[in-house]
Amino acid sequence: MKQMTYAEAIRDGMRVAMQNDPNVYLQGEDVAQFGGCFGVTAGLYDEFGPKRVMNTPISEAVIVGSAVGAALTGLRPIAEIMFVDFMGCCMDELFNQAAKLRYMNGGKCQVPMVLRTPCGAGQGAAAQHSQSVESWFTHIPGVKTVMPSTPADAKGLMMAAIKDNNPVMYIEHKQLLTVPGDVPEGEYVVPLGKADIKRQGSDITIVAWSWMLQKALAAAEELAKKGINAEVLDPRTLIPLDKDAILKSVAKTGKLLIVHEEVKTSGFGGEIASIVGEEGFDYLDAPIKRLASPDTPIPFAPVLENAFIPS
Repeated sequence: MKQMTYAEAIRDGMRVAMQNDPNVYLQGEDVAQFGGCFGVTAGLYDEFGPKRVMNTPISEAVIVGSAVGAALTGLRPIAEIMFVDFMGCCMDELFNQAAKLRYMNGGKCQVPMVLRTPCGAGQGAAAQHSQSVESWFTHIPGVKTVMPSTPADAKGLMMAAIKDNNPVMYIEHKQLLTVPGDVPEGEYVVPLGKADIKRQGSDITIVAWSWMLQKALAAAEELAKKGINAEVLDPRTLIPLDKDAILKSVAKTGKLLIVHEEVKTSGFGGEIASIVGEEGFDYLDAPIKRLASPDTPIPFAPVLENAFIPS
C-alpha cells in the first residue's frame, strides 16, 4: 500500500495501464504538458511522450468522436472531457455511436474507451461547471458508468475501465481529488459491478456514491452516538449495478436511505428505489427515502451553494 490522493490514484491507474499496454493512450484539452485542468494527468506527458498523451482542439465532439474511431481500430483511448457539464456537446458521439456500434455490428467490433470527466459542486464554479448528471449516462444501453469514492477504488476502477471492451464513463468528483488514502501499488483492478460495504450496520442501509459517500460515513458516525447503527454501501459502479448487494443489505436492516448529489427528480436514486421496491418490498420496515440536491441550477454564491449540496 502507498498513501495517495484520489487524483494521484487515478493517475497511477492510467500510468500502470499505459506501461502494460502500448495501445492505451490519453487525449483531451490541456492533458499533456499542463497536466490537465485539475492536475490529474501531470507527469504522464514526460513519461510517455506526445504520441500517447495528446492535447486536442477545444471540441468535445472531436475528443469523443476520434476516441470512438481509435477504439474501433484496436486502441484503448482515455479521453478527458474537462467538465461533465460539457458532455452535452458530444452526446451523439457517445450515445448514438460508441454505445451502439458493438450491438449493431453483431459483436464483430468493440469500443474499448474510457471517458474521464470531473463532476460536482463545492468549488464556487457556478451552474455550468458544477453539475452531477450521472443518470444521463446510466440511461444509455451499452455505456458503463463508474463513480469512485475513495483513492483505492479510483485506481482499481480506472484499471478495470481501461481493460473493459465497452465505453465507460469514469466520473471523478472535484471535491475528492485531494482526499488521501491507502492505495495498492502496481496492477490493481476493482471489478465493475461489485459494490462495497464501507461500514457494517444493522439498523438502516445508506446507499451513497462519490463525494456523498464521504458524507454518509460521517453521518453514520453521528448516528452511532445516538445508538443507531447504519450500514453504508457504496455501489462504486452505477452501471453495472450490484443490486444483489443492495437487496442483501436492505434485507438485513429493513430501511433504506439513498443519498446523491444529483438533483432529486430523475436522479439515479430513483432507479435504486424502484429496484428495492420491486424486488425487496417485503424486506422494508419503513418507506424508502431519498436525500438529494434541490431541482435548481447550482448557485455561485457560497452560502447558496452550501445550501444546495446535501449536508
